[in-house]
Amino acid sequence: MATVPSVSFEFFPPRSVQASFKLWDTVQALAPLGPRFVSVTYGAGGTTRKLTHEAVDAINASTDLTVAAHLTCVDASREETLEIARSYAKAGVTDIVALRGDPPKGMDTFTPHPEGFRDTCELIEGLREAGDFTIRVGAYPDPHPEATRDGQDVEWLKRKIDAGATEAITQFFFEADTFFRFRDACAKAGIDAPIIPGILPIENWKNTRRFATACGARLPAWLGEAFEAAERDGRQDLLATALATELSSELIDGGVDKLHFYTLNRPHLTRDVCHALGVTQDSTLEDVA
Repeated sequence: MATVPSVSFEFFPPRSVQASFKLWDTVQALAPLGPRFVSVTYGAGGTTRKLTHEAVDAINASTDLTVAAHLTCVDASREETLEIARSYAKAGVTDIVALRGDPPKGMDTFTPHPEGFRDTCELIEGLREAGDFTIRVGAYPDPHPEATRDGQDVEWLKRKIDAGATEAITQFFFEADTFFRFRDACAKAGIDAPIIPGILPIENWKNTRRFATACGARLPAWLGEAFEAAERDGRQDLLATALATELSSELIDGGVDKLHFYTLNRPHLTRDVCHALGVTQDSTLEDVA
């Protein structure tokens, strides 16, 4: 018997009319899978704040999906950030993914706004005072690029959970053992909140390699070799689907019952992986033969 996981999906806000159609096509393609929630990202440095707000409002108003809005500490005062959160709540959006955020373009390190939140923990505390939000946060099975010692990512996650976060979503990774080691370390540190693995079906190997390098996700040597061979044969999508399905299956076998997919607004690989895992239209957590 295999467990069918519950799933959630991440989208990013569109920057053009064509991208808006692409986002909506993605939402329509994946909504029938009955996700627990869908999230909409901020751009680096808060560059898509207004676009994110518009996308969140549109999905919330036009579908029955639970929408989680990304909210960061970048380039905004506390009051500006909390006003965005309050406006979400008024519109019926009460799920937030609280993140510190990446530095604005051209800056190497994060510098808090003079009147802003200094880190994710302060943001979570502010959100707790501002309303009744379900707050999710990021987690890093591979060391965050700014981590200076082993275990620091676990310590930060513990602080965020203690501040009031209810669930964590991990950065993407490529081997199940990476997640299991992190999960064990979190349990040892007393973290009992759910930690949801983030899965990235590899639509484009070169872009994925660049993303991984930027966020500190370890790239196994075999992965690059596999995609180089697949590109020669024109079988990248087949390989990507097989690898994401295998990774997800290993996680499920290890006790995971929830998966979060980074869709990059390209639904087909994610949908194929979900179907391979038994996640079909409106399926819920159940056992299948």
